[in-house]
Amino acid sequence: MIKIAFASKDNIYVNQHFGWCEKFFIYEIDATKSYFINEIDTSLKQDSEIDKLNYKISCLDDSDIVYVLQLGPKASAMVKSAGIYPMQSSGDTQTIKEVIKALQNMMSTQTPLWLKRVMMRGKK
Repeated sequence: MIKIAFASKDNIYVNQHFGWCEKFFIYEIDATKSYFINEIDTSLKQDSEIDKLNYKISCLDDSDIVYVLQLGPKASAMVKSAGIYPMQSSGDTQTIKEVIKALQNMMSTQTPLWLKRVMMRGKK
C-alpha cells in the first residue's frame, strides 16, 4: 500500500495549489484497492514562505506521494527532501478517482521505476 495526499477543495477534484491548499485528503492504494484514510486541515496561516511550506509538508501524514494542481520549484525541492514524491494534475478537472485508477493501472502493468521506488518505501 502507498499513501497519497491529494490537494483538493472537495475530495473530488485535484484542484488546489500545494502552498495555498487548506485541506489534504489522504488515501491508501494498492494495485486493486483504495481507501480514504483522513481529511487534514492545513489552513493555519504562517508568516514566512518557508514556514508555510514546512507546515504543509508536516501535514502530509507520512504520505508517499502528494498530488496537487500546482507546485512551485522551491516547494517541490522541499517535498522531495522530505521523502515524498510530488505530482501535478493535468488540470483542475482531474478527479481523485481518475488519478487513483491511473496509478493502480501502472502498479498492475508495467510499473515505472519511480513508482516502484515509491511502492518500496510504502512497505516500511
